[in-house]
Amino acid sequence: MKFLMRYVKKLITECDNSFSNFNIMTVEKSSFLKNDFIPLIKKLKGDDKGNWGKMNTQQMVEHVADFFKVSTGKIYFPLTTPAEHLPKFKEFLWSDKEFRENTKAAVLPEEPLPLRTSNMQEAITNLEMDIISFFEFFKDDPAKTTLHPAFGELNFEEWIQLHHKHVVHHLKQFGLMYTKL
Repeated sequence: MKFLMRYVKKLITECDNSFSNFNIMTVEKSSFLKNDFIPLIKKLKGDDKGNWGKMNTQQMVEHVADFFKVSTGKIYFPLTTPAEHLPKFKEFLWSDKEFRENTKAAVLPEEPLPLRTSNMQEAITNLEMDIISFFEFFKDDPAKTTLHPAFGELNFEEWIQLHHKHVVHHLKQFGLMYTKL
């Protein structure tokens, strides 16, 4: 575990140096994703129910991990948004508007996916690794893009914006955050 923590600190330092040209909001949101999100999630039990929606906390952690995998191309979904609507989606992405309660991605089924990890700790560990992989993926080329099924091609800065908006939505869902973005 100590080796993993040293590796994470080294990676964060390297990533921070690589992304030094981005605006302060991107840096703050990156820091939140790297340093604050997981400790908040660790406060939950795997079967806790949210204030809305059908997922329990372990399903939510696996869901968030999947979308970090989408941002690195490990999971692929085709684009579901018509090209002419993408500018409105990007406008929402960069706005202070939050996802509404019970917002459901078009690529997901009506019911939560079955659990794939044996317990909450394993799900959190996988999520931590997916977050690390995300920062590694963009470290040398933050301008490269990967496809989000609703928002289209996103670069590092846009993915940070979306991941932050997404995790804040779920933190509020489970009563771990109350303030606006």
